[in-house]
Amino acid sequence: MNGLVHRYFIAVLPPAEISAQARELQTELSEQYQTKGALRSPPHITLHMPFNWKERKEDELIKTLSGFIAGSRPFPVFLKDYGVFAPRVIYLKVIQASELTKFQHELTRFCRVNLNLLNATPRNLPYHPHLTLAFRDLKKQEFIKAWEVCKARSYEAEFVATSVHLLRHEGIEWKAHHAFDLNDAGHE
Repeated sequence: MNGLVHRYFIAVLPPAEISAQARELQTELSEQYQTKGALRSPPHITLHMPFNWKERKEDELIKTLSGFIAGSRPFPVFLKDYGVFAPRVIYLKVIQASELTKFQHELTRFCRVNLNLLNATPRNLPYHPHLTLAFRDLKKQEFIKAWEVCKARSYEAEFVATSVHLLRHEGIEWKAHHAFDLNDAGHE
């Protein structure tokens, strides 16, 4: 076995139609405002920030996560309009996110206790679910222009998250690596 270490993170991927809409918005912002970072992963809502894991222990990671996630229920996700983490990030807002937030907190706790993974958020902010459209490679002057356009728009979509994905960094981009199904027999 080799000693390779990969980067991973855990996220909800929206269904194909919403994912295509988000990718279209990301591409538009990329082309007009020179920001490519959001195009390096599938449209997603992060549940656990990136972490390092040894490739030789990947099966253990997947098996451990499977045990937790399979015992969790699907939950609704509502996307509405745009938001920002000024001065660099533009995203679609996740609203009415109590079930998503509860799942994220339970997953984070499970990962800390069972996999010794920390979920350090930037500046130790509380969990703020969102779907990124323009990433931190967006220059400040371009951010101002892009935000003027986005804040005048509306967007609305909803779906039920029936799975969670483990994404793995594949050199230049993140790829969905393993899907974990949520089921209706979840625990309370």
